[in-house]
Amino acid sequence: MPMSLSTEAPRLILTLAGMEQPDSSHWLSRWEEERPDCQRVHLGVWDRPHRNSWITAIDHAVKQADRPVILVARGLACHAVAWWASFEKPSYGHPVAGALLVAPPNVDTASDDLRLVGFGPTPKALLPFPSIVVASRNDPRMDFAGAQALARFWGSDCADGGAIGSASGLADLGRWSEGAALLDRLLAHAIPGAGQVAPTDTPFGIAPLRSVTPVRVDLSL
Repeated sequence: MPMSLSTEAPRLILTLAGMEQPDSSHWLSRWEEERPDCQRVHLGVWDRPHRNSWITAIDHAVKQADRPVILVARGLACHAVAWWASFEKPSYGHPVAGALLVAPPNVDTASDDLRLVGFGPTPKALLPFPSIVVASRNDPRMDFAGAQALARFWGSDCADGGAIGSASGLADLGRWSEGAALLDRLLAHAIPGAGQVAPTDTPFGIAPLRSVTPVRVDLSL
C-alpha cells in the first residue's frame, strides 16, 4: 500500500545503478553515504537485466516513498526510468519530481551486448518530470550525438559530461562533484508541496558541464 506524500517532507533521492553493483568508491555509493535523503533501489538481475523486473522495482520504490522522488539513474537504468514513465503515465511532477539520467546506452541498434536488447526500442515520449541527460564523450555504448538526440526525445536538458565513459566504477569519478551540482539544480527546481513541480514553456536552464551548448526542448509541445 503506497504511503501518502507529505507536503512538507524533502525529496527522496532514489539511485538506480544499472548493470553494475557499485563498490564503496563509486560516485553513487559516495552520494548515498553522504546524503541522508539518498537511498539505492536494488534492481537485481545484474548479469541478465530484465526490463519488466526493473520497472516493477522502480514502481515499488516510488510508491513506497513517503515524499516526492528524484530518480538518479546510470546506464541502462535510464531506459528503465523511461519505460516506467511510459507504462505508469504519472501526472507531471508527481510522484517523481525529477530525474538525472547519466550515460544512457544505445538500445536501438544491433549490439554484441545482449543485455541491452530487451530494453529497446527506446520510449520516445516526453518524460512527465523535469530531467537532465548527462551525455558522455567516450561512452562505448552511446555516442555523444545519440545521447543528445535521446535528450530531445525525452524533453530533457542535456549536459556535456566530458570523458566519463559509461560513468561506471571504471571511470573512477570519485564523488563526481559536477554530477552532484546537476542533482542540486534538479532538486532546487522542484517546488515544495505534494511532489508537484511547475510545468514551464522551456526547460529549467541547466548549464553544461563542459563548453557545449545544451539541448533545449520546448516542453509545451
